[in-house]
Amino acid sequence: MTYTFLQQYWWFVVSLLGALLVFLLFVQGANSLVYSLGRTEEGQRKVIESTGRKWEITFTTLVTFGGAFFASFPLFYSTSFGGAYWLWMIILFSFVLQAVSYEFQHCKGNLLGKRTYQWFLVINGIVGPLLLGGAVATFFNGSNFMVEKASLTDLGAPVISRWANGSAGLDALLDPWNLALGFAVMFLARILGILYIMNNVDDEDIRSRGSVRLVGSTISFLVFFLAFFVRTLLKDGFAVDPATGAVFMEPMKYLHNYLQLWPLAVLTVIGVVLLLYGVARTIFSATYVKGIWPAGIGVVLVVLSLLLVAGWGNTAYYPSNADLQCSLTIANSCSSEFTLRTMFYVSLLVPFVFGYIAYVWRVMDRK
Repeated sequence: MTYTFLQQYWWFVVSLLGALLVFLLFVQGANSLVYSLGRTEEGQRKVIESTGRKWEITFTTLVTFGGAFFASFPLFYSTSFGGAYWLWMIILFSFVLQAVSYEFQHCKGNLLGKRTYQWFLVINGIVGPLLLGGAVATFFNGSNFMVEKASLTDLGAPVISRWANGSAGLDALLDPWNLALGFAVMFLARILGILYIMNNVDDEDIRSRGSVRLVGSTISFLVFFLAFFVRTLLKDGFAVDPATGAVFMEPMKYLHNYLQLWPLAVLTVIGVVLLLYGVARTIFSATYVKGIWPAGIGVVLVVLSLLLVAGWGNTAYYPSNADLQCSLTIANSCSSEFTLRTMFYVSLLVPFVFGYIAYVWRVMDRK
């Protein structure tokens, strides 16, 4: 195994975890529609109890995603999580609100009341996916940071990376194209949430209301996602000279990546077809309630290919708008060869982890 192979491999692992995380955002999507899907208090209880059996899987995947980034690409971790800390803190705080809400809303004598905690779930369902989508969009649109590796030897301030302004990452939300992907992920989470609830909750009223809201969420998702995706394919991308490591702007870089890495383009098409099939069949068939599975697989394939296009093909996956040469690539931001090689062998246990998650999923559904 070469060092280059290990770098590519770990970008694949991180991308796969990110794709699984987006799928698992169905928890947030369903929570954002608690009062829309559940017209009565009983209906709201069914929705919350259904997502309450899965929220820990989503949160664990989020933590694992961050941990994998830290272990394999530590410079990204220190730059993004350390520099854009307000953006990530708001994301994490929204997930903490979710955990607190599930644990305390039914406790006797809680000061805030059950309804307040349910609104916390709605807030997490909107804010979490929106900001996560906006953060991922910076992989294609860039962020304002500086990297100075020579500072590591400065005993007074051994800080390699810093944000170029005082926004601490919130400036990402000022870019309308970042927000476009953010809203796309939010509506995608709602699509998956509706499909999950229709599959998991045996309630005809909830299912009928879900079918109606599925149409609006799908249209909204397609508008935002297609706008972002088409613009990304046509815009200048952040290319890397493999010989020198220099970063430069290349016209339609991401379109070129899809053409050169054509299996990823095939995965994207298959993923889109599966997503639309799951949604369309659920809308037009009154008895079909398993749309979450083809749609979920489709989402994983599309997000996986999108993230791979951002990092493979001599591309800077975390571009710097402040200084182009400070942009992060999988080569200049990864861990040592020894670390990546050791983690490679550890990663062979990942299929067992997925098997455990599947087992826990089935056990929770039996309760």
